[in-house]
This record gives sequence, structure tokens and C-alpha cells, in this order.
Amino acid sequence: MDLSTLSLAELRDLQQQIPAELKRRETQEKANALNELRAFAKSRGFSIEELLDAKAPKAAGGGKVKVKYRHPQNAELEWTGRGRKPKWVEAWQAEGGSLDNLLV
Repeated sequence: MDLSTLSLAELRDLQQQIPAELKRRETQEKANALNELRAFAKSRGFSIEELLDAKAPKAAGGGKVKVKYRHPQNAELEWTGRGRKPKWVEAWQAEGGSLDNLLV
């Protein structure tokens, strides 16, 4: 299509039609892709829903544990709650502080 032959009004009209056409085609492409995936899964003896709901195997190790406790005045002092209590936690409790007050 040679856009240089269109009038200004025709170009503006075309500009307004483009977003709707893009959305329609994107919806159609998604539907086509989903149908292709369903056919592929079916050829392997599964439904697409079974494959999407299947839990991926967990990676061995390497996962970082979230911090559970943090010192209120010094954010660098953290503890996951696993293993031995750090000295700063013991000191906090010895001064009458509650472990619940350190929860993140």
C-alpha cells in the first residue's frame, strides 16, 4: 500500500483502524498458538491444562532463605530463624526483649 497516495483524512481514518485490527489479529494469533499447543500436548498424551498445572521439579540447593528477624536499630543484623541464635538475638532477649518484636 502506497501511503503517499492517501489523503490526510484517509490517513487519519487508517490510523484509527490500526489499533483495533492489531488487537483482533493478536487475539487470533494467541488462539492459534493455544490450539497448536493443545494439539502438541495431546499428541504426547497430555492436556495443556495438565502440563500447565504440573509442578516443576525443585532445584537442588541454592535457594536463599528469607530473613525472619531483624534488629530494630541496626538493619544489618538479620537472622533467618534457622540454626543457632545469633549473639545479638541472645543479647536482645537477655535485656527483656521479645523475639516477636524482631519479626520482619
